[in-house]
Amino acid sequence: MSQDQLDILQRALEREKKARKAAERILEEKSRELFQTSQQIEQLLQEKSSQLQGIFENIVDAYVVMDLDGNILKFNEAATTLFGYDLDIESVNVMNLIHKDDYQYAMSSFLDLQTNGLFKNYETRVCTKSGEVKWVHVNGSLVLDNTNTPIAAQGIVRDITDQKTSKEKLIESENRLAALVLNLDSGIVLEDENRKIVLTNKKFCELFNLSAQPEDLIGMDCIAASEQNKLLFKNPKAFLERMKEINLDKKPVVGDELEMLDGKILERDYMPITIGEKSKGFLWTFTDVTLKRTYRKSLEAQKQKYYSIIANMHLGLVEVNNEDEILMINQSFSEMSGYTQDEVIGKKGSELFPVEGGSEIISQENENRKQGKSNSYEIKVKTKQGEIRYWLISGAPNYNLKGEVVGSIGIHLDITDLKTLEFQKESLLLELEKSNNELQEYAHIVSHDLKSPLRSIDALVTWIKEDNKGKLDDVSLQNFTHIEGTLEKMELLISDILNYSSIGAFQIEKVEVNTDLLVKEIIKIIYVPEHISIAINKTLPTLKGDKVKLQQLFQNLISNAIKFINKPEGEIVIDVTSKDGFYEFSISDNGIGIEKQFHDKIFKIFHALNKSKDSTGIGLSIVKKIIDQHEGKIWLESELNKGTTFFFTLKK
Repeated sequence: MSQDQLDILQRALEREKKARKAAERILEEKSRELFQTSQQIEQLLQEKSSQLQGIFENIVDAYVVMDLDGNILKFNEAATTLFGYDLDIESVNVMNLIHKDDYQYAMSSFLDLQTNGLFKNYETRVCTKSGEVKWVHVNGSLVLDNTNTPIAAQGIVRDITDQKTSKEKLIESENRLAALVLNLDSGIVLEDENRKIVLTNKKFCELFNLSAQPEDLIGMDCIAASEQNKLLFKNPKAFLERMKEINLDKKPVVGDELEMLDGKILERDYMPITIGEKSKGFLWTFTDVTLKRTYRKSLEAQKQKYYSIIANMHLGLVEVNNEDEILMINQSFSEMSGYTQDEVIGKKGSELFPVEGGSEIISQENENRKQGKSNSYEIKVKTKQGEIRYWLISGAPNYNLKGEVVGSIGIHLDITDLKTLEFQKESLLLELEKSNNELQEYAHIVSHDLKSPLRSIDALVTWIKEDNKGKLDDVSLQNFTHIEGTLEKMELLISDILNYSSIGAFQIEKVEVNTDLLVKEIIKIIYVPEHISIAINKTLPTLKGDKVKLQQLFQNLISNAIKFINKPEGEIVIDVTSKDGFYEFSISDNGIGIEKQFHDKIFKIFHALNKSKDSTGIGLSIVKKIIDQHEGKIWLESELNKGTTFFFTLKK
């Protein structure tokens, strides 16, 4: 290191030493000032009377002294407990105590303190050492020295967190109560002891057709209001007299009825409010019971009407108690069973009618009713005349006014004719299954018997061509080619018909099928021309189905798309979307397209739109049959010369 560098370093060290000494001097002066201020305050406190000292030490509220820079100089025990700081081991500034949201409020209050020498009733939030937020009430004043110069500030700090919380809860409760009263479905009027309205609500104004708002009625004299509104009632005089009678008695009134000119019927309740022996007001409640009263008037007529319907309806009605004893039957049940009501009352239904295990069924169903369960069931019964019938019974528990199950009610429908048809259907299904099996066997035999002569004809044509090689003219060769093409198409048609008839002949065996691997294997084994590309947009899902039939489904649709692409660059896109409970697959191509008028026809057998030697018009019929077996749907969207998209769904 050169001498110049050493000199520079030496000067830098000296400057740093001087700066450190200056800082130490400033700190020492500040500490001295703080100590002097503290001593002055201590001296002032000592100069106070011993009574003041006792207040400082034993005051219930927190007592705080700070210098004019906000440094806390003294805490009494209550202040230490409130804020959590111990001044013997740590320094605290008032900024540590002020809640951040109340900072501006605190600063303005401090300015008031400096200007006026004190402030009163200052409420704010403070933060304790542990981070807890508390509400406090503060009264503060300046501390002056012997020359009346402010040297500090002192304050009494009262913890009002609990009072604040209680007040907020009380306000919330009052607001909820006011909102409840305001929106009650009954009209409310609260009067004070001088009959002036203190509170009312919207429903009261609505019931009495008042255009005023509830708040507009506060302070109104109720006696004058009653006189003014008497014309709203059918009997105004009786209305006023009853009001006077209620006021004189000063006793609660429940269910007083008022009939208004507009047809409304109001129910009026009255409750005097007393605290001790002093009257503090009156509460009136008005409820619109027009519908209730109208309903009551028509109830008996309706009851009689429906009783007649029940008695004469074509469904048998039976009421039993918890012991299965019959309490009531209607006319239809009497006709169904052959018994009169007198013959079955008190008898047990489970012993009277059923045959072939029906008694056990009814006993079990009665237990279900006791547990509150409702359901339908079938039983075989014998009528009074000894005829065997089948009944469908819909049973439900019967409750008393206390909500207790006291029995059950059953609706009976005679389904004998339906059961007969059901038995016939089962017989027909067995015969149909047998016929299908025979037809399937017949189809294989016919397929074999038809293909054999076709192959023989094809062989004969080949032999004739070979035996007469060079002797046949062009027309003859062309005719032989037509014969071979026709034979090939006929064999393909026979195979497709056999495939179509086979689908649905046997129960499908559902297994986990990875359609992604399945489709990729199909693309490998079928012929795809070089000018056509096949893209799979996303990984295809694994689902339950018949693997062989699903392979046939995808292969037919992909082959079909390849067959009808007429563009120099063909594109086939395979995609899938997951829906609720099923997957929606799509296979799109940019081929010749299909006119809308043929969209439904192409799924019918033998409906080929483009006649060609390798198309029989059965392929899409097979596809639809496979999708139907898997409980799915198939449809398409297409535009001529632009392409076709086949959509189909398969259950997850």
